Amino acid sequence: MTSRVLLVSPASSPALRQARFYDGLGPLDASGAARARAAAGMLPRAERVVRSPGARCQETAGELGLGAAELPNLATLDAGRWRGRTLAEVGGAEPEALMRWLTDPESAPHGGESVHALCQRVGGWLESEVPADARTLAVVEPDVVRAAVVHALVLPPETFWRLDVLPLTVTELSGRAGRWNLRLGRPLGGEATSPPESGRSRTDR
Repeated sequence: MTSRVLLVSPASSPALRQARFYDGLGPLDASGAARARAAAGMLPRAERVVRSPGARCQETAGELGLGAAELPNLATLDAGRWRGRTLAEVGGAEPEALMRWLTDPESAPHGGESVHALCQRVGGWLESEVPADARTLAVVEPDVVRAAVVHALVLPPETFWRLDVLPLTVTELSGRAGRWNLRLGRPLGGEATSPPESGRSRTDR
């Protein structure tokens, strides 16, 4: 039996463009919402449609015409006291803590969740909650896409930082528990464009 999981990253938002640790609040920007509306109907039918908690995944799903159930297991990484702050703000106030977080997947100097814990959480969903012989469509935060890929391909957690997830792209996993194949980053609604360099930092979660 083959499961298919389509991971759709949310459209662009001010938090993404500002390299801000996402706190679950704030809408898409106008161009992101327009791209999502233009892509409505381009995704295949799925037996199960779910999403990360938070405003931008909720709005992206809505603009795509999807009635997606919210799943706590697909929440963005909990950045603790850094939530809502920009990478530059954290780097200025806590440079050593930020460097430790960016280099050690086991660390959580912000008091929230480590990258390793995120990968375990998302991996648990992938292995135990994705139905067999069916298609699941999930509108999820970029860090959730990264965590799913790290788990599915049994990659070292350090590779989490090496994976870029552009807005409104589809990453597809197919297979079954313990043996997944990967199809990377198909854009929805035309060519995917890179956000500004600040928006490409790993705080878009």
